[in-house]
Amino acid sequence: MKIENEMIICQSTTTSTTSELTTAMDIEDPKIKSFWFFKWLFNWTSSSSIMLRAVEKKILAFLKTPYRGFFVDVGPAIGEADKVWTLSLNTDSREVPVVMLHGLGAGVALWVLNLDALSKDRPVYAIDILGFGRSSRPKFSNDALTCEKQFVKSVEEWRREMNISNMILLGHSMGGFIASSYALTYPDRVKHLILADPWGFPEKPPEALTSKQIPFWVRAIAYALTPLNPLWALRAAGPFGQWVIQKTRPDIMRKFAAAINEDPNLLSQYIHQCNAQTPTGESAFHNMMESFGWAKHPMIHRIKDVRQDIPITFIYGSRSWIDSSSGEKIKSQRNGSVVNIKIVSGAGHHVYADKPDVFNRYVNETCNLYKTRPITQLIRESTESDDEHELNLSSPTVKNNEEDTEPESVANLEETIPTRK
Repeated sequence: MKIENEMIICQSTTTSTTSELTTAMDIEDPKIKSFWFFKWLFNWTSSSSIMLRAVEKKILAFLKTPYRGFFVDVGPAIGEADKVWTLSLNTDSREVPVVMLHGLGAGVALWVLNLDALSKDRPVYAIDILGFGRSSRPKFSNDALTCEKQFVKSVEEWRREMNISNMILLGHSMGGFIASSYALTYPDRVKHLILADPWGFPEKPPEALTSKQIPFWVRAIAYALTPLNPLWALRAAGPFGQWVIQKTRPDIMRKFAAAINEDPNLLSQYIHQCNAQTPTGESAFHNMMESFGWAKHPMIHRIKDVRQDIPITFIYGSRSWIDSSSGEKIKSQRNGSVVNIKIVSGAGHHVYADKPDVFNRYVNETCNLYKTRPITQLIRESTESDDEHELNLSSPTVKNNEEDTEPESVANLEETIPTRK
């Protein structure tokens, strides 16, 4: 196993020959060996690894920090020869690196609003989780716990190949679930666990889909769609998938407008290309979920067993559909350990993009905690009174001048996603 096709993709090539060679080298081309119908379906979705690479480069061109993109060969982590697409920044720094795991249906380019700020003082690595983005798309198990272990194994194999001794592990949504499971399995490798609006923590309430407040027809449709992957409609739309994203999720374009205002459709094109390919990672997520908002094996029952000397920081959006009360419950369970909870006012589930300046500041403050004070002092402070704890460890909730200025009707648009993650 080795790191393959290492290159500097923030610099343009000078000759057509070099350009063609580079294009061929840094693409993980999926091999379609299925029945003819599935080959036709693959073409119908307008999936293109070349197009995904091109649109990713356009988005990442807005970064001010030089970066490298390369595949890391993790061997038979899940499939026969898996490769993980990786971005790295500021690798000359000797600080503990931040490793970023994205959520469902996403990829490394969606961190474009965060990478510059987070890599200013330390190395940063962002990966496309296996089954997503530009990484390999192996077939996962149908068993929920086995899928979870496979994701964890792939992250560990990636870490081993990168020769990273320990890291600050940051996961958003599904990535937060995987990061938590990784910390349970490989505690020696995690210096700090940062969970941004993590999915899969609370236990599904018994009345979730039986409430009389939910119309019968809604419950019937939800039941009928349960066997389908969450983003099936995007692929069913085929070449119109990008249009579907633009019409159903206009908030996505607004979130990234400050960075890519020259071409606001780049994000919808990127998300379409990330999810138009064979959805093996999405299928694994489907296998792990009880229903869309809940996991079959909720993390809230297990994360209390993360080793006590590993600090955990939760970053929630105040308008997210994710239940932030899980963080408070976990904090009460982990006596004698550092558990910090930060709420970003006005942000929804995509807290890293809704309020990137606030999110970046919180992450940087969190990464510096263990540098400025010994872990024993942090643990001691975490057992003090709530007032003292907030004074010593937490930044105050976002100040008034950082409040979301969008009207409530616009902010709520994100909370009514047709295919929520």
